[in-house]
Amino acid sequence: MHFSVVANTFSRIEQESSRTAITQLLADLFAQVSAEEASFLAHFCLGQLYPSYYNKNMNIAEKTAIRSVALLLGRPVDVVASGVKEAGDIGTYLYASSEITAQVSDSMSVAEIKTHLHEILEVSGAGSQEHKETLLSDLLGRLTPLEQCFVVRSVVGALRLGFSEMTMIDAYSWMVGGDKRFKSILEHCFNVSADIGHVLYLLKTTGIEQMRGATMIPGIPVRPAAADRLADSQAIFDKLGRCVAQPKLDGFRLQIHRWLDEQGVQQTRFFSRNLHDMSEMFPDLVLALASINATSLIMEGEAIVHDSVTGNFLPFQDTVKRKRKHGVDEAAAELPLTLYVFDLLLINGESMLDHTHAQRRERLCALLPRDGQVRVIEEEVIESSDQLSLYFEHAMSAGLEGIVVKNNVAKYQPGKRNSNWIKLKRQERGELADTIDCVILGYYAGAGKRAQFGIGAFLVGIYNPASDGFETIAKVGTGLSDEQWRALRGRCDHAVVTVQPHNVVCASGLIPDVWVAPEIVCSVRADDITRSPVHSAGKTKTSPGYALRFPRIMGYRPDKDAVQATQVSEIESLYKIQDLKHKKS
Repeated sequence: MHFSVVANTFSRIEQESSRTAITQLLADLFAQVSAEEASFLAHFCLGQLYPSYYNKNMNIAEKTAIRSVALLLGRPVDVVASGVKEAGDIGTYLYASSEITAQVSDSMSVAEIKTHLHEILEVSGAGSQEHKETLLSDLLGRLTPLEQCFVVRSVVGALRLGFSEMTMIDAYSWMVGGDKRFKSILEHCFNVSADIGHVLYLLKTTGIEQMRGATMIPGIPVRPAAADRLADSQAIFDKLGRCVAQPKLDGFRLQIHRWLDEQGVQQTRFFSRNLHDMSEMFPDLVLALASINATSLIMEGEAIVHDSVTGNFLPFQDTVKRKRKHGVDEAAAELPLTLYVFDLLLINGESMLDHTHAQRRERLCALLPRDGQVRVIEEEVIESSDQLSLYFEHAMSAGLEGIVVKNNVAKYQPGKRNSNWIKLKRQERGELADTIDCVILGYYAGAGKRAQFGIGAFLVGIYNPASDGFETIAKVGTGLSDEQWRALRGRCDHAVVTVQPHNVVCASGLIPDVWVAPEIVCSVRADDITRSPVHSAGKTKTSPGYALRFPRIMGYRPDKDAVQATQVSEIESLYKIQDLKHKKS
């Protein structure tokens, strides 16, 4: 397929605000691509060369791309840099400079674009930066202005077409059925093998009917199950009845994959909560897992640092020090991790997803010891709400952040948030029982003292999976020091977009001075949730939206992607919990 088809489709998507129209445009695009090009195109639509769990993407700095564009246009670097700043992004600037770029008679194919971008990616060693600049300039010189615009945006991580994998799943269904009838099949396939390109490749090569029984593949992460939340022990027991409870540890949530490759060599990979590959950071855990008697397995657990003297868990601030690229062995010796495994998804090629929690737990206990560096997490069978309250209090007195209560007869549902798991965390009097994970959508120019920072408040939203979009819930102006305001401005400016993203729903009275692509996730605490005629979170034709009262930022969530932020349904549940508490008081 000619890359010009891709560029034209992207251009039309940028002009669209209707998710249905975007879905149909993508469906038409995917229908034209060959099976060999399908995986690359799917990733490219999200501004990637590889699946998101690969630690291998373009990572070309904007300064490098600016030098490539300067070389292409024959302009001084500072002139190009100034033009890019004025235009808003490098792609727009390059497209606007099209009158002096070479005329291209034949569009390159998608496969050729892939080859050139991979060549640029593989450049390393002395002089690699200059070589990348030349290769990128040469590639751009072979493209039409519109093609240049989207390629250069992609290589600097600024493609931002305003949709996620969920819209692409819908598009795959439209491609084969003309509607969303196959969405559940395709979504299941994506949930058990979180590679959106792999899903399209399978669809192209095997057909939709063969995808009904899609299974996990060691080495490709599974989209993790997520916990719901309820107000207290009584509400949880009322919901689940007889259940089990586990401590909620504040460490790295890891998905562990072990398997034998085609050469019979044992492979071990660790994936984070947002499915990024963290394998190189945990050589000590690789060694600890080596003795497990299994040809293949996929497990979930929490890795946390212990105090070697007291045996207590150390704060997350200490555990997070293990997240590094250099000095890994030294960090492993200084801050040894213990991996508490809480679920088993696959063992010796057998899927455990359709087994109950009790059955998965039984197999896990037979596989792992109760002590050692890799161990099964403790669990208590709960027979009453009073027993659950006592278990929770014990967790609090041990310095833990809470507990997770689980339905003992429930299956594991990848990528789903439901009441099979319910978390109960430390509550603070007069405040929401938990923080809200919000996505920064834009910021407002500062006034008074904050005028010097260029930012005085910022707009946050939550995720609505039904629309694959973000809806506003608060305007935040507190919780940061002067230095943190400056840092937030810098962080936001890396994700600035010139127009309102079409997957952001925002009332006219809340329009920020600067729009930010929905990428940065932060934790926000508030006194409570209120109904709002202005904010769009959960707003319908007949009812107002939701807003956070007295919101303040508590920190960032780099372990979460934007689509893993708090969802509208969670806010609705929290509002009901809060309402019940107010009525009782």
